[in-house]
Amino acid sequence: MSSRFLKLACFILAIALCCSAETAKLKLRVCADPNNLPFSNDKGEGFENKLAAMVAHDLGREVEYTWWAQRRGFFRLTLKAQQCDVVMGVPVDSERALTTLPYYTSTYVFVSRKDQKLNIRSLRDPRLQTLRVGVQIIGDDYNNSPPATALSHRGVLKNVVGYTVYGNYAQPSPTARIVEAVAHKDVDVAVVWGPQAGYFASQQPVPLRITAVTPKKDGVIPFTFAISMGVRHGDNKLRDRLNALIREHRPEIDRLLAEYHVPRVATSRGEAR
Repeated sequence: MSSRFLKLACFILAIALCCSAETAKLKLRVCADPNNLPFSNDKGEGFENKLAAMVAHDLGREVEYTWWAQRRGFFRLTLKAQQCDVVMGVPVDSERALTTLPYYTSTYVFVSRKDQKLNIRSLRDPRLQTLRVGVQIIGDDYNNSPPATALSHRGVLKNVVGYTVYGNYAQPSPTARIVEAVAHKDVDVAVVWGPQAGYFASQQPVPLRITAVTPKKDGVIPFTFAISMGVRHGDNKLRDRLNALIREHRPEIDRLLAEYHVPRVATSRGEAR
């Protein structure tokens, strides 16, 4: 191989590497669940998908997804493994990521059919002792989500119907089943995480009532959670840029959440509504 040809090959390789590095800089790498509406799916239909696109546009980047079912180990296998740079929905006090300002705060809600006129608002409502109550569960013990734990502490056990927070992942929108159960009268009332309740209730063939669970905190059990974006620990630069975007685009973010019927509650600092 002539030295001239070798120099030309090295030059072309250098350009290719440079272009590759520049292309990588123009990506916003996001880890998300491909089947987890209303948050995200691989068709880009969730509000976290839309938020990621909004953020990427402002940063002058394109979204590049790593899809991973949001189960135990999600953060370890994605964000911590450097498969992505940001996760769009993370509780603000999570230790698994460096979190931004919250961009919304939501709450667990009661979901019931309007034609039944139950209008349940409180965990103290005595009717919860006899009604069929749907709750979201994480495992098999019914005592590992805020609603399940609070109801068990109040002796509401025999009439509780558990719906796993993961659902049947072979089906589209697996977490919709608990809201559909209310519409179909399989349960009388369900206690559901707000974003899921609002989104899926809007798609049912009968009108459903959504009412925030009170009190907001039952002893040490919280029912209201502030949600942020999460980056890797140590990536303060990206976290700060995302904070600036959240402040700047709060009206657009609020409109996006409203389109998805996400119930929101006010915070003392007014960061989310």
